[in-house]
Amino acid sequence: MEFVGTGTVATAVMFSSVFATMYGTYFKREFQRTYDAILAAPVDTEELVTGEVLWVAARAGVYGSVPMLVAMVFGLDPAWGMLAVPPIAFITGFGWASFGVLVSAIMKSADTFSYITSIVVTPAVLVAGTYFPLSGLPEWAQVLGQVNPLFHCVELVRHAAFGWEGWADVGHVAAILAFGVLMWRLSIWRTEKRLID
Repeated sequence: MEFVGTGTVATAVMFSSVFATMYGTYFKREFQRTYDAILAAPVDTEELVTGEVLWVAARAGVYGSVPMLVAMVFGLDPAWGMLAVPPIAFITGFGWASFGVLVSAIMKSADTFSYITSIVVTPAVLVAGTYFPLSGLPEWAQVLGQVNPLFHCVELVRHAAFGWEGWADVGHVAAILAFGVLMWRLSIWRTEKRLID
């Protein structure tokens, strides 16, 4: 319960962020023409993408907290550090939501999203230490796990539940923020090309 209960938080955050923006922004752009209507107002693409991503990240902050509450019902001891789980989920959700917007802006069809699920999303979950320790994986997979933003979320959630680890946690936050800012800027750039060019 201690291991899987805390790891599931990161999985909930990722799924609620990536899929909401990947499919949501695609259908709003291609079929509902919501973004065309928004851009007719004095709003630019950066504001549009940022608003979309912030909303999904806020929801991810809530969704990510639910598995932690369920784990507590099944025996996970509550700790004051767990109050940091919603902000951890928010910043992680921001990065993955931005990634979903980027994918939506790159892909020509929603049918191709399954490739992203198979090539990126599923492997990210498997090499994040969510369901089993990274130390049990081959060395190359451990290295891959260290650069996986979801791994940093898992580590922060576990440290929130069982005790902070100082500068290591600062590094985890920095990794998640770097991923979020990179994906956010790339998603704005690509969405602008898709909507305006």
